Amino acid sequence: MFTGIIQEVGTVSKAEKKGPDLRLSLEAPHLSRKLKPGDSLAVNGCCLTAVEVKPPLVSFQAVPETLKRTVLGLLNKGDAVNLELPLTLSEPLGGHFVQGHVDGIAQILKLEPEGEGARLRVRIPEALAPYVVEKGSIALDGISLTVADIRGDEVEAALIPHTIQNTCLKSKNAEDYLHVEVDMLAKYVEKLAAVYLPSGKDR
Repeated sequence: MFTGIIQEVGTVSKAEKKGPDLRLSLEAPHLSRKLKPGDSLAVNGCCLTAVEVKPPLVSFQAVPETLKRTVLGLLNKGDAVNLELPLTLSEPLGGHFVQGHVDGIAQILKLEPEGEGARLRVRIPEALAPYVVEKGSIALDGISLTVADIRGDEVEAALIPHTIQNTCLKSKNAEDYLHVEVDMLAKYVEKLAAVYLPSGKDR
């Protein structure tokens, strides 16, 4: 379980295909010292298991199922990635509950300055739109964001300067892709409510 509060921006050291898998090595000078093999780390919002830790490097093996549901396979050496350690009971929940399970892929439509911050607009998969509400939460590349506006499958968020400077969004451009995780509470409510709907369907 994560919060969507990014703790370090790492750098891809190596992204190498090993048969159907991907061997991903990241430079994470701060967080790598807190990890050991078998530990979890959210990488752009995708929960991965460390298979090797040699600070400042930490390595992961992404299997075909992970590669099918994410854009980790598009990472190249030098790319910036958002990193977050799992939430512990002693830490505040600064963002929202994020599982590190990618629900879909969003494409950036607009990322433009707005005041001292910026305005981000993305297109999410149409099937995920019912789970997103104005002033609700959404995780984009692992970043907990508040939805400023939603129109159909287009979602907007207002970014404060801290978010831009302390995440990989500062290196993103229009047409780039982001991982999407919708609010898990919305999915549980849908599941529970489905049995009470006349059609027996959730929507």
